[in-house]
Amino acid sequence: MSGGTFHVHGPHDHELEHATQHAAGHAAHGEHAAQGGGSMTNQIALFTAVIATVGAIFAYMGGATQANAGLYKNNAAIKKTEASNQWNYFQAKSTKQSLAEVSRDLAPTASDRDKYQAKIDRYEKEKKDIQAGAEKIEAEAREWDKRSDEQMHLHHRWAQATTALQVSIALAAIALMTRKKWLEMTMFGVGAIGAGIGVAAMLHV
Repeated sequence: MSGGTFHVHGPHDHELEHATQHAAGHAAHGEHAAQGGGSMTNQIALFTAVIATVGAIFAYMGGATQANAGLYKNNAAIKKTEASNQWNYFQAKSTKQSLAEVSRDLAPTASDRDKYQAKIDRYEKEKKDIQAGAEKIEAEAREWDKRSDEQMHLHHRWAQATTALQVSIALAAIALMTRKKWLEMTMFGVGAIGAGIGVAAMLHV
């Protein structure tokens, strides 16, 4: 299981700060910047704000699914312990049944044999009840394990989506500084990939 919680905060916070500073700088360059680069600046600034918001949501979902995975795994461990205790109890009953069978076979009278046979029959019934309970608990443990694995899979999806959005925000800052159109298009592409992975996580894919 992944150890650390995934954060949106980090690299993109600095990039967002740079993006804001460059947006302010370009706005002060005069009429030419307003007509030419202003459109690109506004586009990237809006994109960055939206992506940062979506990234924060994705990071929250990633942390939530990781917490759920740990909780479900813990529930599975508890159920496995309960099942183990039941099987130990089952084994104890089997030992008593075996001793009763030996005692029955060595009993000198019919009444003694009947007495031990009654114990054997009781142990056999108790064993069936204990076995059914242990198997039920084991099934519950497997279900908790399955749910934990599903949550961990979703956590990885949210983490991938958040990382893609972080990269997209970093590209937005570089695009602002370099005024390269291809960087702007790459920024949009990586952002779309991150959003797509997030949608896949929402759909439990």
